[in-house]
Amino acid sequence: MTPMLRIRDLHARAGEKDILRGIDLEVKTGEVHAIMGPNGSGKSTLANVLAGRETVTVTQGDVLYRGRDLLVMSPEERAWEGVFLAFQYPVEIPGVSTMYLLKAGLNAIRRHRGLPDLDAIDFLAMIKEKMKLVEIDQSFLNRAVNEGFSGGEKKRNEILQMAVLDPALSVLDETDSGLDIDALRVVANGVNALRSQHRSMLVITHYQRLLNYIVPDRVHVLSGGRIVRSGGKDLALDLEKKGYSWIEQESAADRAGARPVA
Repeated sequence: MTPMLRIRDLHARAGEKDILRGIDLEVKTGEVHAIMGPNGSGKSTLANVLAGRETVTVTQGDVLYRGRDLLVMSPEERAWEGVFLAFQYPVEIPGVSTMYLLKAGLNAIRRHRGLPDLDAIDFLAMIKEKMKLVEIDQSFLNRAVNEGFSGGEKKRNEILQMAVLDPALSVLDETDSGLDIDALRVVANGVNALRSQHRSMLVITHYQRLLNYIVPDRVHVLSGGRIVRSGGKDLALDLEKKGYSWIEQESAADRAGARPVA
């Protein structure tokens, strides 16, 4: 079976600074992978590469999404084809209601796939069900996108967008950032409700606490622009106990040829 995502020797820079220095990663359909690492390790740069943001430039390597070259697709085409990015810092869009954004986004995807637009009545019936996943009141739909939202509301809005757009590959860039325990639980429950054998997810986070709620199939540690360690969910527990310094020290020894990576 063709993997959902296959990355080989990916190098990328932001501005004049090289950030990613050889990422290799494969995510199978239906899997949830966690990407962990300290500040500046390249986690958000990887997310931005997958989404096609113009702030990053790929200088080497390949990214295949469902067997197709992702890097030649425009950001719009990636979204139409089922790639979704939940932002670390969701932006405000004054004057545009959440309802309008979600309906326009969904119908753009449907048109790309040769399907008719959903009318207002069908869309409202559908979104009422999706809103239950993140425990949002219907009045939320009439508010301008993220304007005046709390941190928790912004992150719930991101998961609501994911539920409505129904992507095949979801990239969650530090969805737990700034959330208290109650908001984290709600967001994580929404993510878990959207797990399926047809959807893959990359969950990017600093902290193991999110992975208590969203249990990954695989955990990868990013350091210095490379994946330096991969393992099961227990790897995240080790990071919680020991921090990232032990991984960085071991990876430095590995690069020096002292011993192979486990």
